[in-house]
Amino acid sequence: MDSSLVNSIASIFAWAGPVIFAVMGETITERAGVMNLSLNGSLILTAMVGFAVATVTGNFLVGFLAAALVGALVALLIAFMSISLKQSQVAVGYVLAMATKSLAYFLGAPYVGKQVMQIPVVSIPLLSQIPILGPILFKQTLMTYFSFLLILACYIYIYKTHQGLMLQGVGEKPTAAFIRGANVNRLRYVYTGIGGALVGVGGALYSLSIKGWNGQLSGIDGIGWIVLAITIFGSWHPIKGALGSYFFVILQWLGIVLQPLLPNVNSRIFQVAPFPLMILALLFVNIGNADWVDRTLAGLPESTRRVIAKLLRAMRTSPPAALGIPFENE
Repeated sequence: MDSSLVNSIASIFAWAGPVIFAVMGETITERAGVMNLSLNGSLILTAMVGFAVATVTGNFLVGFLAAALVGALVALLIAFMSISLKQSQVAVGYVLAMATKSLAYFLGAPYVGKQVMQIPVVSIPLLSQIPILGPILFKQTLMTYFSFLLILACYIYIYKTHQGLMLQGVGEKPTAAFIRGANVNRLRYVYTGIGGALVGVGGALYSLSIKGWNGQLSGIDGIGWIVLAITIFGSWHPIKGALGSYFFVILQWLGIVLQPLLPNVNSRIFQVAPFPLMILALLFVNIGNADWVDRTLAGLPESTRRVIAKLLRAMRTSPPAALGIPFENE
């Protein structure tokens, strides 16, 4: 395989790292029954914080920790407003999305365009020598490796552990979880904070590894809304969410590849195209939930109807039953 193509595919996995962290964080949060609609602003703010702290201290780790802390605090504010004060998660999240974005651009103005040292690439001995797969998967930064491990860790935790089953219960049937001894609201606080911290790491990874910090030109604005769409696209499942993340980044990569091949097309079209395409993919995935689809399928031949119905059932998504619904101990 051509080395330039191998490098391009490797870059897709690197670029997907921030999206993976954010999607896994939102998946955990929503599995617990809380919607963090501040994601877009939170990602921008944590990108700025991570970049600024890493620039000042000269230490990537401190930058990531600071961004994780800020992301957790923003998420916990939503948890406090919705769980303790019983306010609308949608309204609070939207207001915070606007406020954190404006705060990031205001506080981050002194750091626009500043250079930060690159996160080093770490080659895994032996594995990095495997033809094709080696350069793609095993010559990445540590944070990209962590994004791979995070997908697996989230899947195992949610579906293969007792604590993960309790997490599902808190988001699906909080009353039943409470009867089984779970402190529903405390767990919602904990998982919302963890999810927010992962979103913060994703924001910092974006500015420290992908784009740097250039204020409103950093290119991160809008990614948070896509993360929400990917979470739904992935049916609140870590592996499906990861596939959605890679799909979105591939769309971005295709925009870069196609731009020089189609010079007569406005370059902004390629920059914006991944966003509506991702939304269309989300609509396609959820089209099976519409009543008119069932009526349309009823008029098709039996064999065709069964194939299409089976495909739509496989793609159909349904949110955690108690998502966004406050829980009160009775």
